[in-house]
Amino acid sequence: MQISENLPPKNVVIVGASGGIGLGFVRYFLTQVPFPVKIWATYHRPSPALGELSQQVEQRLTLVPLDIIQADQVQQFSDQLGKEPVHWLINCVGILHVGDQPPEKSLRHLNPDQLQRYFAVNTIGPLLLAKYFLPHFRHGEPSIFATLSAKVGSIGDNQLGGWYGYRASKAALNMGLKTTAIEYRRVAPNNAVIMLHPGTTDTELSKPFQKNVPPEKLFSVDRTVEQLMAILLRVKSEDSGSFYNWDGVLLPW
Repeated sequence: MQISENLPPKNVVIVGASGGIGLGFVRYFLTQVPFPVKIWATYHRPSPALGELSQQVEQRLTLVPLDIIQADQVQQFSDQLGKEPVHWLINCVGILHVGDQPPEKSLRHLNPDQLQRYFAVNTIGPLLLAKYFLPHFRHGEPSIFATLSAKVGSIGDNQLGGWYGYRASKAALNMGLKTTAIEYRRVAPNNAVIMLHPGTTDTELSKPFQKNVPPEKLFSVDRTVEQLMAILLRVKSEDSGSFYNWDGVLLPW
């Protein structure tokens, strides 16, 4: 896959790179891009796989401990980059189940603490990233702020119900980033704010729910990353505020 000449991702921030799709993006940029990319990769818990990659390509990959729901940590990370421009930021952090509590199947399962955790990680965290990384997108080159969302966060597509906290937090994320896209358009006009549904990917996040997924709809991490990269490589600033399915089709709100 060739990198578009219109969108050279020279400096990339991968948030949530300790495993799953985030780690897959780090590996992609290190092995599939035909020119050196400088990567900042964040983790919440130490990751042996990420640490090994860092040792192999020390000058290209900087590891940053980060809890995205802590505003002071997000601001400190942004400050750490100084005046460095960011071309792509891809946020892969999200939760589907809280501790040993599965997504709620009905109203009787609602738990305020669980709901608050969904919104903290899935909604507030990405908005903090948008807030504190805005200065790094105020440059003259094309850039992308991308976050993994979820198709179940689409209100228009909701036909099955259930999963109250996850659905609602992703719907709130979509609204928050649609609003962010409008503000970014004024102050960072070369940026595109993009939401991505990755499909069901074979990661720890989805393992409790894989038994009902047809084999052809359960993607490997590598396939998911390639599919999402195909979308991101086509994105232009005028696409800002869009919500894409893994196959590049726009999803309803």
